[in-house]
Amino acid sequence: MKKTVVINIVGLTKRLIGEHTPFINTFLEKGLSTTIKPMIPAVTCSIQSTYLTGKTPSEHGIVGNGWYFKEEHEVKFWRQSNSLVQSEKIWDVLKKEHKNFTCANHFWWYNMYSNADYSVTPRPNYLADGRKIPDVYSYPPELRDELQNKFGTFPLFSFWGPKTSIKSSQWIADCAIWTDEIYNPTLTLIYIPHLDYNVQKYGLNFSKISKDLKEVDDIVKQLVDYYQKQDSNIILLSEYGITDVNNPIHPNRILREKGLLNIRIERGLELLDAGASKAFAVSDHQVSHIYLNDLSVKEELVVLFKSVKGIEKVLVHDDIKKAHLNHSRCGDIVLVADKHSWFTYYFWLDDAKAPDYARMVDIHKKPGYDPVELTTNPKDLFVVPKIIFKLIKKKLGFRTLMNVIPLDATLIKGSHGRIPESKDDYPIFVTNSKDIIALNETIEATDVFGLIHEHVSKKNN
Repeated sequence: MKKTVVINIVGLTKRLIGEHTPFINTFLEKGLSTTIKPMIPAVTCSIQSTYLTGKTPSEHGIVGNGWYFKEEHEVKFWRQSNSLVQSEKIWDVLKKEHKNFTCANHFWWYNMYSNADYSVTPRPNYLADGRKIPDVYSYPPELRDELQNKFGTFPLFSFWGPKTSIKSSQWIADCAIWTDEIYNPTLTLIYIPHLDYNVQKYGLNFSKISKDLKEVDDIVKQLVDYYQKQDSNIILLSEYGITDVNNPIHPNRILREKGLLNIRIERGLELLDAGASKAFAVSDHQVSHIYLNDLSVKEELVVLFKSVKGIEKVLVHDDIKKAHLNHSRCGDIVLVADKHSWFTYYFWLDDAKAPDYARMVDIHKKPGYDPVELTTNPKDLFVVPKIIFKLIKKKLGFRTLMNVIPLDATLIKGSHGRIPESKDDYPIFVTNSKDIIALNETIEATDVFGLIHEHVSKKNN
């Protein structure tokens, strides 16, 4: 076996590697590299599951970052149980092949209750008084306290939301190194999410994102310098490339206007009632699953969505099978946006009736992905004092809503999920191990599993 580390730099593409990422650029030039052909959907949970199983969503079942749980009639995003992945993970396979193999998983998704030897994943405490306290879940359990005693509480609010910063990625990197020093796992998986934030907010605007690129470059240098001293195989890869968008599409509003979406009124605000709707959308970046409780409207909706500006593909039947999405969790119709567009979860027609969670960072209650959670209202000059005041009230024990998220989808300038036109926007695979088999110019997402396996299984020199 050969000690191996896989550093997942979310959103990194050849287009982003250059003057602002000098270390990554040098690592790429010295090693072997290729691009990874994006799969549908090119979103975190689906791609990570494919990388770690070598299977497609039709086999491992992760059809998006979330889906409609039909038995419960609820849309759920960002679940964490490894049991949701219906294929063996790479560490399961390697454990069978190598008696002394061990694996550390730092923040790759579905990281709870797996067979990995060491794992850390975000897991806030939701208190009875409404507060959300930053925390992590770990295995072994004592690893959680060891890491947070050494590096401080995991900076959850820097991990997602309008206050995102390099702090969360730095925390993950520091913890990965410390875990390696203590336990020396054979395979380490590290998640560096920082590029995901401002590139979605600003798109490929280098005047806005150059600082983020440099910050990520510094963390990658820290990790590579450390693992090179451990004589490790080092893989840098990414999940997808983010490209510029300017056209948000609202499938649930389209369905509502056709009388197919059911709404429940609570306290004067509207909630999506998926189980009672004839049709509803679960939107996830540039892909949207349309679930039908009434199959008789299917052909009508195929025609309807084909006429909507910004929708490039309407997948049904064999098209879904060809996209390797033919799984019971998949929508009856799958929409794919064109290069300028992305899909919101919005279902209300009047902002005054939007649910309270719409204006909050609430990744679990929203029936779809919401990148607008990365922003605040740019027209509100007092938004920072408002946030500070709300935080003070929370710390004093008062109930308060952190309702600072705008309802303006046009604020988002970057998205992903479809297959981009240019390979410069494809995810990358780079390795410092030049004695593996030659890499093709482009590889499939399913090939990553075999490449990681090969890096670990090669004999030490």
